Amino acid sequence: MAATTIKPLLPLSPLPTQTTTSPPTSCLSCKPISISRSSSATVYHRGNFAVSVAFNPQGNFDISLFDEDDESKAAPPMPPAEGRFDVVIDNDVISRLDLSPFQSATGMKSPLSVKPKEFLDRRIGFTINYTKEDPRDPRELSEYPDIRLWFVRLDATYPWLPVLLDWRAGELARYAAMLVPHQMNMKMGVVFNPEALELFVMRKVFIVYSWLKHHNIPKPRLKTNDMARMLGFGIGDELYDLIDSHPLDLS
Repeated sequence: MAATTIKPLLPLSPLPTQTTTSPPTSCLSCKPISISRSSSATVYHRGNFAVSVAFNPQGNFDISLFDEDDESKAAPPMPPAEGRFDVVIDNDVISRLDLSPFQSATGMKSPLSVKPKEFLDRRIGFTINYTKEDPRDPRELSEYPDIRLWFVRLDATYPWLPVLLDWRAGELARYAAMLVPHQMNMKMGVVFNPEALELFVMRKVFIVYSWLKHHNIPKPRLKTNDMARMLGFGIGDELYDLIDSHPLDLS
């Protein structure tokens, strides 16, 4: 099965111009590709911009636009959203599949009682304090099975979580890397399996759109589309029309 690089669209708001004093420890770089698929219900479309994403040992991301022909351009850091909920996890939490740090940091004790608005305003991010058994181990955080399993459990419990993450600080890209099969490339960074990425995005579109509508959040299509676009996908209105014609009871 072939692999392809994820290429998010241009972020919806201007990026701040900042410089960094220390280079990131790893890179998640995405080159433009052109893939379109259409049916009577949906249209998937890759955009015309590329985004470079890098994360440091604390799990924070740096995002910047780069010119297609200038891959050596440094990516300035994107700071976390002001006032966001910051979830700190470490080896012990990860090994026990313990979601209590997430629940304590966000106040999400029960998934069914969560109201989206507060979290859409403040956003959510992660700090991963993971100590490697072998300091020379070259693997990135998204390559450790125990870390990925923790995020799998988190996603199974809170399946609409991607829409609440701090996207511009790279949290959505890293979250996807924890859940979608990929390989590491020395030049290009994370290379996602294209079919797996597409299935991940579409599943989240179904879940997030219905969840936002259930809670009467304004413009649920726009918010869901913004999430999909950050992972390089455009969603046609026909899909939302089909969802609306066969609603599900989420209570």
